[in-house]
Amino acid sequence: MSNRTVFFVSDGTGITAETFGNAILAQFEVKFRHVRLPFVDSIDKAEQAVRQINHAGVIDGNKPIVFTTVVNTGILDVITQGCQGMLLDLFQTFVQPLETELGVKSNHRVGRFSDVSKSEEYQSRIEAINFSLAHDDGQSNVDLVQSDVILVGVSRSGKTPTSLYLAMQYGLKASNYPLIPEDFERGQLPPALKPHHGKLFGLTIQPERLSEIRNERRPNSRYASLENCRMEVREAEAMMRRSGIRWLSTTTKSIEEIATTILQELRPERLDY
Repeated sequence: MSNRTVFFVSDGTGITAETFGNAILAQFEVKFRHVRLPFVDSIDKAEQAVRQINHAGVIDGNKPIVFTTVVNTGILDVITQGCQGMLLDLFQTFVQPLETELGVKSNHRVGRFSDVSKSEEYQSRIEAINFSLAHDDGQSNVDLVQSDVILVGVSRSGKTPTSLYLAMQYGLKASNYPLIPEDFERGQLPPALKPHHGKLFGLTIQPERLSEIRNERRPNSRYASLENCRMEVREAEAMMRRSGIRWLSTTTKSIEEIATTILQELRPERLDY
């Protein structure tokens, strides 16, 4: 079981096949070798993919596992007939039964990005990413009213990656605002944030982990010292409690888990999928 190759084959980007396939494989305590084969959009490329898949099976001594989202039936036939691995066709598994149930033919579009540049949702997502970059780390207070989500917390608590994930994955305009010593001295949230209380969500982190992260950036500095990290986290959490802001610790959570919790708590009206 340890020598097993998994292929993600698509005539598009392969992101759907890889995302779904990895979600399934995560259920098994087995290490796989991953091979991405995107843009398999011709018979020649399909035949080459089949040769690569079958060769991996010979080398591994185990049948490869193949997740595919190939739409073109001619290309799919080459893979289906020639592949000596375990083939998992996501479209046949899910799209065809839905066509039957709904009584509607699917678009059979090659990938979700084939005509995405003309999509209003895509343009909205790009705008959200640009907005989040412009409002990263409190760089700008301009147009905060346009924010769907405003993340607050001490420096290096996970605000920036979470903001970008919310923008890229959901098209949300996510700002993030660092809590700094001046805020702790006042004991209050920055004035610019007060009109947007309903959009605020706090991120905190264990001081020990925060010190490790900061030491990677500024080793042996006061900024990264455990004593300072403990003080900042303590003051930030006290401020969020006083202000009635919902918050969570990012210490042991993935970006996906953090973002999901934020969406459940704030429930922004505008979400792009």
